[in-house]
Amino acid sequence: LAMAISFGLAFAAGLGAYSQGKAAAAAFEGIARNPSAGGRLFTSLILSLALIESLVIYCLVVSFMLLGELGALIEKISG
Repeated sequence: LAMAISFGLAFAAGLGAYSQGKAAAAAFEGIARNPSAGGRLFTSLILSLALIESLVIYCLVVSFMLLGELGALIEKISG
């Protein structure tokens, strides 16, 4: 369970960072091609980054919940 928590959180954080980088690169490229659309692209970028980050935060919350279950399991086994 501890390995699953570690790998799950690392996997979510890594893919979240990768997708945020891809989203930012695409938005900046779009702004570079059409500077007048910068405001609309910036708004979409901020919204997409917030949604991507919320998925990573949800994974963090689930990992804390699983960590609590791991502690309860260890306590049950040990005594």
